[in-house]
Amino acid sequence: MTVNLHHPAVAILALDDNKVTPGVLGFIIFAVLGIGTWWILKAMTRSLGRVNFVEQPEEPAEKN
Repeated sequence: MTVNLHHPAVAILALDDNKVTPGVLGFIIFAVLGIGTWWILKAMTRSLGRVNFVEQPEEPAEKN
């Protein structure tokens, strides 16, 4: 069985040896950045939940 390498579909699917792809290292870095972003947003949400946004009324200054 022979494969016709001049078919247009083969040309589209052909991989270029000079083409740079991110590969496994790119995926790992992207995943670490995603997990880090999720973690920092979770920590920020937790910190903002502890803040008391209700302002206490000021007590009038005593006049002497």
